[in-house]
Amino acid sequence: MTFSVSQLSTVESLLRDAARREIIPRFRNLADGSVRTKSGPLDLVTEADVAAEALITAGLRQAFPGCVVVGEEAATDDPSILKGLVGADLAFVVDPVDGTANFASGLTLFGVMAAAIVRGEVVASVIHDPMGDDSAMAVRGEGAWIETPDGKRRDLRVAAPAPANRMAGNVAWRFLPEPRKSTVCANLPKMGGVWDYRCSAHEYRMVAAGHCHFLFFNRLYPWDHAPGWLLHREAGGYGMQLDGTSYDPTRTDAGLICAPDRESWQAVRDTLLGVGG
Repeated sequence: MTFSVSQLSTVESLLRDAARREIIPRFRNLADGSVRTKSGPLDLVTEADVAAEALITAGLRQAFPGCVVVGEEAATDDPSILKGLVGADLAFVVDPVDGTANFASGLTLFGVMAAAIVRGEVVASVIHDPMGDDSAMAVRGEGAWIETPDGKRRDLRVAAPAPANRMAGNVAWRFLPEPRKSTVCANLPKMGGVWDYRCSAHEYRMVAAGHCHFLFFNRLYPWDHAPGWLLHREAGGYGMQLDGTSYDPTRTDAGLICAPDRESWQAVRDTLLGVGG
């Protein structure tokens, strides 16, 4: 089964509609008691997450009968639904509000993400920016682009390769186990520049557009990374798990580096993890 640009436009419309109806009206307007903590102080869920995911899930099931939908909030409540990604003819992963900690803090760095997965292969993705009201989109083998509501498109392309000490990017080190966490943190100054926006939606949009060189992640929930990994790949980038194997949306513990090309990927890995780390 392939996935067409037309089908992706349907998915994108569902994400934009959810943002307009359920997310933007609650931005900087959350009711008392509408934010709760999940696994830690920066792992939050709001009423916007829950309402947007319900709307998107219902829309996907109507538009693609028989599909499997794995939303972040549903999977938090019932982790067993992640097994539905394995072997499904068509599955979707959905992150209704990526960057919830930013959203709940009134910061504008948050997004809405979805990816289509066919028998384990990520084939299409959307990362919608509710504040800018545009979407970064990709279809496997057909490139990546930014699309505005009036249909205008701008192709995405990753940055040119550079030496490690001249590459800038995002490093999400918080979930690394020791001693790897200490090793990576000690090596951060060896890169050209490092930050963490607490929002993979915008981090992937940045790297796919060439506004930074690399991304480094450890914990890989599919709703956080399947959309962005494909966007980066279709923009010409090279993204592999930390052990050098291909990205697998069914694995959550493999780590991921995205860079302009294979040599840059190796340079980021060698620098941050230590050669052979």
